[in-house]
Amino acid sequence: MTTFAWESFCNELGPAKIVHIYDPKTGLKAIVAVDNVACGPAIGGVRMAADVTVEEVFRLARAMTLKNAAAGLPHGGGKSGIIAEPHTQEKESLVRSFARAIRDLRDYIPGPDMGTDETCMAWVHDEIGRSVGLPRVLGGIPLDEIGATGYGVAQCGEVAAEFCDLDLKGARVAIEGFGNVGRPAARFLEEKGAVLVAAGDSRGAVYDPDGIPVEKLIEVKRQTGRVTSYDRGRTLSHEELLTVDCDILVPAARPDCIHAGNAAEIRAKLILEGANIPSTPAAEDVLYQRGILLVPDFIANAGGVICASVEYGGGSEAQALQLIDEKIRRNTREVLTLSRAKSMPPRHAAEMMAVERVRAAMALRQRV
Repeated sequence: MTTFAWESFCNELGPAKIVHIYDPKTGLKAIVAVDNVACGPAIGGVRMAADVTVEEVFRLARAMTLKNAAAGLPHGGGKSGIIAEPHTQEKESLVRSFARAIRDLRDYIPGPDMGTDETCMAWVHDEIGRSVGLPRVLGGIPLDEIGATGYGVAQCGEVAAEFCDLDLKGARVAIEGFGNVGRPAARFLEEKGAVLVAAGDSRGAVYDPDGIPVEKLIEVKRQTGRVTSYDRGRTLSHEELLTVDCDILVPAARPDCIHAGNAAEIRAKLILEGANIPSTPAAEDVLYQRGILLVPDFIANAGGVICASVEYGGGSEAQALQLIDEKIRRNTREVLTLSRAKSMPPRHAAEMMAVERVRAAMALRQRV
């Protein structure tokens, strides 16, 4: 296990607070990290997983600070984690207990994340009147239903392809995590001419170099609960999926799936980080030295939080999609242009841009 370097994340940006929650009545155990609120109240998802840790939540909160700043949103960064299996029968009880526990954390606005969805946010809103990613019937913009994050990943990919001499038409795509981010990312990339050749979920992966029709795989997943039920190609392990022969790799599931142990084996030309923190710093160094272009998470996958911000401000679904298109395409081009001009990894260029915006906001506040 890699030791978490707190000092590499704790700095003048934050965290503002880390809160541990325990409710003996419901058995709830949870963590909330509010990293920085200089730009406004923090928006960040509620992750639900049995192995979620303080370190993971803190790193995700910092990613949200950078993501919201890079996108020019009036929000800071936060994140939370409920320590429980997402398929537990006690899910509603735990989520409602969590909502009540954060009632007075008014500088944190929760949204859906891995293990939670629009229904969970409806429960939160029912308890405390504060959440984003609500169901449409409650006036929300259901970002998972419309595929907001995946839509942004595809827009990012179209711009990034120009920087690695890749023609998106016919480009072979592998999706690690065929879920609420990976499915729409695959669909939107296919609409731009790319070809899905591999996809995985928590139960395994499937690979077909001749191409996998995205809608067919979505239907297979809906009917059977697993992509490995697809009747063509061959099954792969999660590790094998990451190293298949492809042009574009979209990690869209758990943190740190790309690490020092497999970075040298990755064959993609372009990596679009659909998940938050899917690559370790050591892996990103290896990929950069190998000439593989990686667009960091807080640039590539900002579609969801842009959508959430539009919802929080009372905007429409059409406005959200237009803003996702505009902001992600502009930020991707700006970051990759700076990266090329300064001969630095894209993440360094992206962090430089985002941190400058956060510091400018902090300079205008007496207390942050």
